[in-house]
Amino acid sequence: MRLKSSIWVAAYLRRCQTEGIFGAVRRRGAEEAGAVFVKLALLDGNAMLYTPAPQTVYDDSRPVERIFAPVSREPVAELAVEERLAKEIRFDPDAWIVEIEDRAGRHFLDLART
Repeated sequence: MRLKSSIWVAAYLRRCQTEGIFGAVRRRGAEEAGAVFVKLALLDGNAMLYTPAPQTVYDDSRPVERIFAPVSREPVAELAVEERLAKEIRFDPDAWIVEIEDRAGRHFLDLART
């Protein structure tokens, strides 16, 4: 059974904060199973956006993990990320938006699975 989105977000933000990275919930989605989008602001006008990975990426033996995929390989202008987030919200009003800020680009999404 997968963790509720609200619990996963709280744990993810705590993980970031223990490393000295500021993070906040910008938009609360559905408590139980809202999709989570993570914006990583690099504090130079650029950002990365991490979205839930497609279902085909999930391993059948571990279906409870949350796996994220970057929208692009390189940072893009924050405005482009904001436009994408606006589209996602129009498509799925139950989605969460979490924003973190780190000049070094740390996000810990490879560690924050479950």
